[in-house]
Amino acid sequence: MAGGQERILRQRIKTVRATRKITKAMELIAASQISRSQARIVANRPYRDGMRRIVYEAARADPAAAAKLLTLPDVIDAAVVVVIAGDRGLSGSYNSSVLRTAERLVRSLREQGTAVHLFTVGKKAAPFFRFRGIEVEQSFAGFTDRPTFSDARLVASTVAAPFVDGEAQQVLLVSTRFLSAGSQVADVEQLLPLTAPDVVDEAPAGLRGYTEFEPEVAELLFFLAPRALESEMFTALLEGAASFHTSQQRAMAAATENADELSQTLSRIMNRARQDSITTEIMEIVGGAEALRSGK
Repeated sequence: MAGGQERILRQRIKTVRATRKITKAMELIAASQISRSQARIVANRPYRDGMRRIVYEAARADPAAAAKLLTLPDVIDAAVVVVIAGDRGLSGSYNSSVLRTAERLVRSLREQGTAVHLFTVGKKAAPFFRFRGIEVEQSFAGFTDRPTFSDARLVASTVAAPFVDGEAQQVLLVSTRFLSAGSQVADVEQLLPLTAPDVVDEAPAGLRGYTEFEPEVAELLFFLAPRALESEMFTALLEGAASFHTSQQRAMAAATENADELSQTLSRIMNRARQDSITTEIMEIVGGAEALRSGK
């Protein structure tokens, strides 16, 4: 009985150690991807900020021409919701946080009488909503780990179509914002109508000038608005990728630590079982010897 238990424990320890090798490798891979993802976010930030400032300056020059692109109507009959999740799991609460935030947003909009056009990015998103009876109009997958600008352009053009055609009055994005290596937050952001930048740089006194636009502002905004939307979408994809790798690195580090603790615990149990087995055998030998001595 003791020998059988020892064999079972040996097999469990072997399985735990094999799993530990996998989780440790995934932890190292995710850690190597974090710095690369952060570098891409930093490299993209000047373009995104510059695009926001240009659109804002153009809107200030001719607010009437930018009314549709920058003004949210009082009544919203339909809204587009874009959800960015991951293609893979084993990343802690990364997917569940953003998906539950999106689910609450969709149900809240429907309770207000707003029709929802739902688009998802990532393999984990579409099954989540379909299981809950929420229709997904189109799903994108296969590039959330390393998104490119062409991926962002494809998603942006697809989700903007209902807004451009007048079928929806608002486009909302649900994604995970990468604040730092230790902080990622599932957030809801309005993509369309376009929002003004949080901070507008003002020139020092004595250096202020004016901006001339050519061609006309309306034509310029018609060209710039899709580029601004692509920039915002690309930023969200980059931050989502960085958040995914960070969450996966933390989850795999915890899994590796748990595997080490479980391996130590099973080793102690196996050693105790082995000692019990040896003690039992010694007692049986001693008992047999005493029986033989008594018989003589």
